[in-house]
Amino acid sequence: MTMKRWIAIIVAAALIFVSIGVNSLSYIFTRDFSGLFEEMRATSSSGYQENILEQGTGRDKIAVLTVDGIIQDLGNSTSIFQPSGYNHQYFMNQLNGILEDEQVKGVVLKVNTPGGGVVESADIYDTIRTIQEERGIPFYVSMGGMAASGGYYISAPADKIFVNHETITGSIGVIMESVNYAKLAEKYGIDFNTIKTGPYKDIMSGSRAMTDEERAMLQEMINDSYERFVNIIEEGRNMTEAEVKKIADGRIMNGRQAIESGLADEYGKTSDVIAAMKEDYDLQKATVFEYSTLDSWSSIFGVKASKLFGSNIESELIGKLLSDYNAPRMMYLYGER
Repeated sequence: MTMKRWIAIIVAAALIFVSIGVNSLSYIFTRDFSGLFEEMRATSSSGYQENILEQGTGRDKIAVLTVDGIIQDLGNSTSIFQPSGYNHQYFMNQLNGILEDEQVKGVVLKVNTPGGGVVESADIYDTIRTIQEERGIPFYVSMGGMAASGGYYISAPADKIFVNHETITGSIGVIMESVNYAKLAEKYGIDFNTIKTGPYKDIMSGSRAMTDEERAMLQEMINDSYERFVNIIEEGRNMTEAEVKKIADGRIMNGRQAIESGLADEYGKTSDVIAAMKEDYDLQKATVFEYSTLDSWSSIFGVKASKLFGSNIESELIGKLLSDYNAPRMMYLYGER
């Protein structure tokens, strides 16, 4: 971890702890803890719970799942300082719950994400395909403000994809970035001492320029992931390789362009998508629900801490600093990370 990163974390930590002190005193003197502890006991008894959105009259159910935020598995780096957002393990638990629940007859997937890691996106895609093959139930996608790159990757196997006119989607491709600060270090007389076991051990290091051979190695990796992305769209959208690659150059598009290019089917908001699934699959009597997932005491406290201490810029700042990865990684991602 660089000295600049450590300094940023220390400053952010100081800010957030001051903020916590002020907000927690305010909370103690103005709020009733009974509801907080009661909710914690209820959510800790099971991995997740079902929240009814529309009560039906039969046994059939339609599950509404949500992917909101960057698709990445932060593992043990999650903390009470991390802003709420996408949690990969929680979402995978929800997919596995659908795989095991015979009463679920359809899934509406709400997607609002610029994408994320290639591995996490593949996790979601593979599990959706397993559910489709083993359960034989439909998946409809409701795209929100953004469903780009990895967001489209996980949407591709859907039976139907719905967009808004202003949805930003596309950005089909793979990206891998690092910062090269060698010339800046040279300007200020900073030297780097690197001891390594092979010529490529420090590939993509910021302390030196990348060689042509290293660039070719990484490009081959990127190309493999790109071709898998293209194949997934070919299969999911019933398009030819040429049709996919015509638009799979990293460009973004709005809802109209997505429909015209074959990447989406219809316009509609989530309520329209649910209504369409009920009509298409004779599920008018189905109960519509979503999962509320809290798998551990740490996750419970993480969610409740945002209520206890309030949501503020300091917590968002330190959350980003603590959750970012140091090493470059391949991403299906659109926009600044």
